[in-house]
Order: sequence, then C-alpha cells, then structure tokens
Amino acid sequence: MFELSKADAARVAVAADADVLTDSERIAGIREEVAERGGPPEGVRASAMKMLHDEAQGTVVVLQYFDSADDMRASEEALNAMDPSETPGTRASVDRCEVKIEVQA
Repeated sequence: MFELSKADAARVAVAADADVLTDSERIAGIREEVAERGGPPEGVRASAMKMLHDEAQGTVVVLQYFDSADDMRASEEALNAMDPSETPGTRASVDRCEVKIEVQA
C-alpha cells in the first residue's frame, strides 16, 4: 500500500559537470556530515532530502522537501549561503516547486 507524502514544497537543485572521482568524494563527505548532524544544516527547515547522482551524465540532483512553502522560503538564505565549491558539480538550476503527488511504499 502506498502512503501519500506530507511535504507541501520541494526545492530541486540540479548540478552539471560533476566529476566522477572528485564529486564521489564530496558526496561521501556530505553523507557523513548529514549522518553526524542528524538533520538539515542550521537555518534549513527541510523535512527530507534526497541526492541523486548520474555518473554517466555528470549530473547531481538534490531534492529537498519542506512541510510548507513558508519553511522553504525561510530556508533560502541558509541554502544560498552554502559554499558552492563544497557541493558536487556546477549549479545549473534551482526550482521551487509545490509537491502535487508523492507516494511511498
């Protein structure tokens, strides 16, 4: 049985030109930071985050879910202040979306 998501908003950041070796190390470092922190960075009100990496295409997609559009807007300053050199690839776009449908098994 599928469950509907409770998130109302999502921020979708896409990065291009991700280098397989360099950015695999960065992704591993981000995974460790998240595990140590136990949640989002200070100032970010995300309720969930997913990072997708297509090594063949050299792209990284980060999906950040928020309980409301207000939470997403309140997080923008902290998200925009993050050092781009510490993230995989080169930021190509950032979309701010309303979650219409999300199901999980």
